Amino acid sequence: FYMPDDASRSKVSICMGPTMDTQLIRELFSNVVMASELLNQDDSLRQVLHSALAQLPDHKIAEGGYLQEWLEDYEEAELNHRHVSHLYGLHPSNQISPITTPELAKACRVTLNRRGDEATGWSRAWKINFWARLHDGNRAWELFKSLLKSSVDSVTLQEAGAGTYPNLFCSHPPFQIDGNFGGAAGIMEMLLQSHAGFIHFLPALPDNWNSGYIHGIKARRNITTNIDWNEQEMSATFSTPTKQQVRIYVPQQATDVTINGKTVEKRDFMELELLPNKSYTFKMKNWKE
Repeated sequence: FYMPDDASRSKVSICMGPTMDTQLIRELFSNVVMASELLNQDDSLRQVLHSALAQLPDHKIAEGGYLQEWLEDYEEAELNHRHVSHLYGLHPSNQISPITTPELAKACRVTLNRRGDEATGWSRAWKINFWARLHDGNRAWELFKSLLKSSVDSVTLQEAGAGTYPNLFCSHPPFQIDGNFGGAAGIMEMLLQSHAGFIHFLPALPDNWNSGYIHGIKARRNITTNIDWNEQEMSATFSTPTKQQVRIYVPQQATDVTINGKTVEKRDFMELELLPNKSYTFKMKNWKE
């Protein structure tokens, strides 16, 4: 980025409290606090981390509506750079969500639009996951198609840009496996999300995936799930080997919600106690926005 009031326009790459660093620290400290509480261990460390968490700076939205990348809103030296590190809080972390923090999610959307879709293959994989977390299946799908675009000119057989090599390796010489794994992860994020403390079925389904199924996909806390859907109805069957409470997100427009064949009163979040190795079926109609 550029320092303010610097006539030389020299580029700077280090500052105090960049957003991604803050997000990483917040996630680490929060996870250690949670583990300490669950295991009833290290009470003194827990208190230290609680105090430290309270001192971390909050996410900031710049005047331009985008999520601020640094503690101060410096001007980017390369607006369309392939890295979007400050969206770590959106993915893979759980600090930003359209459901729990809609204003921050909106700022992430502005950030991604400013950065643009053009990038190396691995960066496109990241952006697939970002857009899936923003519940924009169509944008995630367009990026997935661009990730699979051939990076070799069919006539000259020379490398001709980002995408995928003929052997399906993600391009970025010699290759980058995070583009391949990231693309697959993006598909999973489009079909099932459970990072925010609740299960969200089909959160980012593209318009042209109007029917389909995925079986054996895992939600967090070892919940095995089968999902089937068409334009009218979504059906999910799931089970877990341990007794636990689960929350299921129900979109505002959904109707005819049933659990194990019984109609239930619709709420934003359905609370359900799962017994070990017992199968549960959750259905709803008109579920897609």
